[in-house]
Amino acid sequence: MRDARTNIRDALYEEPGPITKRYTAVGTAISLAALAVLAAAVVRQFYINGQLAPRYWTIFFRWTTWRFLGQGLLGTLRAAAMAGVVTFILGFILMTGRICNYRILRLIATAIIDFVRGVPTLLFIYFFFLVLPQLGIRLDAFWKVTLPVGISACGVVAEVLRSGVNAVPIGQKEAAYSLGMRETGIFLKVVFPQAIRYVIPALISELVIVVKDTTFAYVVNFPDLMQNAKVLISNYDAMLSVYLVVAVIYILINFLLNRLSDTIAKQRPRTLAAAELKGPTA
Repeated sequence: MRDARTNIRDALYEEPGPITKRYTAVGTAISLAALAVLAAAVVRQFYINGQLAPRYWTIFFRWTTWRFLGQGLLGTLRAAAMAGVVTFILGFILMTGRICNYRILRLIATAIIDFVRGVPTLLFIYFFFLVLPQLGIRLDAFWKVTLPVGISACGVVAEVLRSGVNAVPIGQKEAAYSLGMRETGIFLKVVFPQAIRYVIPALISELVIVVKDTTFAYVVNFPDLMQNAKVLISNYDAMLSVYLVVAVIYILINFLLNRLSDTIAKQRPRTLAAAELKGPTA
């Protein structure tokens, strides 16, 4: 049984020695100093160009501004949540095709995975926005965002799920066979639940990418955070201040998701160790 205190980072990276730690500290200090100088130069240039004038920033003392941004944030979260559901469902279907016993299905699933991983998200959105209406298929702006974003990310999720399935010890399947379980039941009740535990942090990290990809919603005029930000910019001519506030909001969302991923990754070894001790159940 694996050490419950070991996680994926321990397996991939060695603990740095004292010399490496000193070099890292020096490099970090130099980098921070360089970034501070660069930030000061940027702020000075903004001041010279008048971008720090109060009229560009006082709009954030109005409740209507934050309400409008909040409405856009809700749109972003709705789109990201639905795109995440689409991504997981399609990723699960492609993963099952990738590991099935039929060669033709494996080839089809592999080709689809390679295709969606190689095509930019924006091209999928343009396809749903420009091509489908010409074919008589008209979708709401919400689906013109969520479906392309979900399709774009499903290939990566399929490979993440497949790696989790392959990481489940073969002894788990053998024990399930010995209990008289069938192939489908073994996969759904024994293998896949354990595979999910392995890859939850990676799935959350992919959700961060999904959230960022929803910023393409402006193409289809879906009222998300970025679209509402563009409206504020056009009304108040405050590009720097609005984009800066919106960037902070996106950073906070992704920071919270990354912290959630780290928390689950730290708790996961204990959960996996307990699952291994318990073994499969019929």
